[in-house]
Amino acid sequence: MSHKVLVIEDEPTLARLLSYNLTQEGYDTTVIDHGATGLQTALQRNFDLIILDIMLPGLNGFEILTRLRQNGVKTPIIILTARNAEEEVVQGLKHGADDYITKPFGVAELLARVSAVLRRTQQDDIVPIETSEKVITVGDLSIYPEKYEVILNGETVPLRPKEFEVLLYLVQRPGMVITRDDLMNVVWGFDYIGGQRTVDVHVSSLRKKLELGQSVQIESIRGVGYKLVMSKKLVTPK
Repeated sequence: MSHKVLVIEDEPTLARLLSYNLTQEGYDTTVIDHGATGLQTALQRNFDLIILDIMLPGLNGFEILTRLRQNGVKTPIIILTARNAEEEVVQGLKHGADDYITKPFGVAELLARVSAVLRRTQQDDIVPIETSEKVITVGDLSIYPEKYEVILNGETVPLRPKEFEVLLYLVQRPGMVITRDDLMNVVWGFDYIGGQRTVDVHVSSLRKKLELGQSVQIESIRGVGYKLVMSKKLVTPK
């Protein structure tokens, strides 16, 4: 069965380009040219991927992103951003986008990003049949790898999947300097085409969500990456 892709794009020429090339590649493509209608379609029907423009009539892409995630829609979303619009990229990732493409873009890049996001999503959906619950305790954090759950001072911290994976990778290597490339390859995969700004946005979001904790911090190593530092010894109960 072919993957179902929803394109929310109001510019006719670009919408036709996206629809034609995705269909030629074998994707079942639906195109919507209005923000509110696009949101309603994404909420009412199941898609494997959403390609979402930021500037739309009715509702903009950020509003659509926020409402979809608030309603529990986990469908991967690629946003379309303007050239040199770094703020759009940052906002999009913070609102829950999985990847971005900067306009103008080539067909090969578009298809490569679509394929990569779908492949990562399929890998994320693989769940081991038999697992025993484990918990990693570091400072005032309790991390449950199998459940993608983090408890801070007795309260659940709502993390997006990639934020959790970044935190878990750092926690498993306390005191070590982890480069942005390492985090990019481990968490997003070697075939991820996005830039390192994606890592920085997720780390920044992590810091804000963990700021109530006193014993664990994520330090920036200028020009290199990040390091997890703590005041208590990492303990992994069995």
